[in-house]
Amino acid sequence: MYPQGRHPTPHQAPGQPFKFTIPESLDRIKEEFQFLQAQYHSLKLECEKLASEKTEMQRHYVMYYERYYVLNIERHKQVSLLQSSFHQQQVIQAVERAKQVTMGELNSVIGVRVLPGLPPTVNALYYNFLCLFSVCVENGLDKTRLLKKDPSCSPASTASSASSSSLKSKEMGMRDKPGTPQPKSSTPTHRGDSTPGPSATPTLRPSLSKPPSMELPHPPTAGLRTPLAVSGPYPGPFGMLPHAAMNGELASAGAGYAGLHNMSPQMSSAAAAAVAAYGRSPMAGFDPHPHMRVPGMPPSLSGIPGGKPAYSFHVSADGQMQPVPFPPDALVGPGIPRHARQINTLNHGEVVCAVTISNPTRHVYTGGKGCVKVWDISHPGNKSPVSQLDCLNRDNYIRSCRLLPDGRTLIVGGEASTLSIWDLATPTPRIKAELTSSAPACYALAISPDSKVCFSCCSDGNIAVWDLHNQTLVRQFQGHTDGASCIDISNDGTKLWTGGLDNTVRSWDLREGRQLQQHDFTSQIFSLGYCPTGEWLAVGMESSNVEVLHVTKPDKYQLHLHESCVLSLQFASCGKWFVSTGKDNLLNAWRTPYGASIFQSKESSSVLSCDISVDDKYIVTGSGDKKATVYEVIY
Repeated sequence: MYPQGRHPTPHQAPGQPFKFTIPESLDRIKEEFQFLQAQYHSLKLECEKLASEKTEMQRHYVMYYERYYVLNIERHKQVSLLQSSFHQQQVIQAVERAKQVTMGELNSVIGVRVLPGLPPTVNALYYNFLCLFSVCVENGLDKTRLLKKDPSCSPASTASSASSSSLKSKEMGMRDKPGTPQPKSSTPTHRGDSTPGPSATPTLRPSLSKPPSMELPHPPTAGLRTPLAVSGPYPGPFGMLPHAAMNGELASAGAGYAGLHNMSPQMSSAAAAAVAAYGRSPMAGFDPHPHMRVPGMPPSLSGIPGGKPAYSFHVSADGQMQPVPFPPDALVGPGIPRHARQINTLNHGEVVCAVTISNPTRHVYTGGKGCVKVWDISHPGNKSPVSQLDCLNRDNYIRSCRLLPDGRTLIVGGEASTLSIWDLATPTPRIKAELTSSAPACYALAISPDSKVCFSCCSDGNIAVWDLHNQTLVRQFQGHTDGASCIDISNDGTKLWTGGLDNTVRSWDLREGRQLQQHDFTSQIFSLGYCPTGEWLAVGMESSNVEVLHVTKPDKYQLHLHESCVLSLQFASCGKWFVSTGKDNLLNAWRTPYGASIFQSKESSSVLSCDISVDDKYIVTGSGDKKATVYEVIY
């Protein structure tokens, strides 16, 4: 009846006779049952312990995943700093070498295009400097006047925050030398004498044509990062002069110098190709102080004295990259803002990973660790939240919060397997439902225009589709091989766009429930937004690029103003502009689709999230210094 090899029962001692009577057999069965019952309870406790350990391991997995991304971002930042320092040292050596040329040496060296020991890009700068120096001397300009600082063409106005501290200290040492111009404000000033004199242009020698070392057969399409900018005490005439009669723009020598000097070798090559193709300086029209802009003046004219290197590039179907010549109405016209003014700071108390604005614009919702706080911004003096919605676990961060179009329901997701649905119509907001998925975290949310369906980007790569009326999971879109990080839906509710940590952007047909397109990139996707009025999709990447894709054509635009990963992105309701934020503390506003920079705001910490009000009058951002910032958009 009992198999051999079974463990001895607790009641049977070795050497004792077996029990054969019916009562004894019943006692033995009873004891066996009690033993099995105890074993069952032991296994049940062990199973519960394993389940709790699994939950804890999933939590640690998400935590280590986040740490991995932070370390990866820091690694990219350090590599960029090392590359920036290397290029800066090369240019400084070339400029110092050029300063030591005398008139006696000039005539013997003017026919030499290269100097030994220097890279081709630096040799091109050096050669152009010699040619220009010769022209200035021939026209009666002495060296003292040539080196005189001119505010209208100072490359200091184009210096970005990426300049290293070692370079700044070296420049300060240079400025202390006798005969070196003193530092000045980087704010551009308009001067009447910024146009070169009539005696300078006609005597430019034919030898000022583009040197062979700057030829660019096919510009690279990958690996391009934010253009490096170097502030220095040297004036503009070290660069290539564009001919004012050829492009119809106000030319300054400093613009050409800044355009070549402030870029990486890949960027400078593309800029040189633009000089040959368009007959113009590789400077894109950009207004760093839009609130000082004169109405009606073309941006290509107002931006040159304090302009930046080309930062917007058109990438054709065959991968060729060209700087974008912005149209005259790029930064003017109805619906295009001039700048944004900070009007309120909401001290949340924790890192703000998610923000959203109500319609009409009255309340702002900020998501941090374990809670969403509600702020009334109709009265700017309010410094405290009007209510607090405790969500998820206290130690888990909110990653996304979305209002339904009627403004009466808020959906919250984050580092937990559940989504919380809040009823805001009651006097005190309350949770009316929770949606539970198999994924340990939700990274982003989207709501259908009819408010019937919610889409959640899960950390396992799936896109969960929820029926909000029945509060059930109706479908999962599977395709991303790593976490789905961002999402947006078309205004007609027929198409969904998702980005993932698997370096892909995918589109989904919501009527047929299938994948339509897939775009592959070399960088992880952190944010995206679909233009409400056009066929453009903006994508923010870990590599610091913003790419604007046409959804039906292969061409796209690539924008290079961020210096670190792009963490959030949002289109204005009018579709004419959009904003992006990043780990570089920047809020950038761009013109759709070609990416002319409308305005830029620098915050004190990484800007993790953003939203724009439905009337396009307000922007709110959430940052790593435990606050949200409210901006008023000025038109």
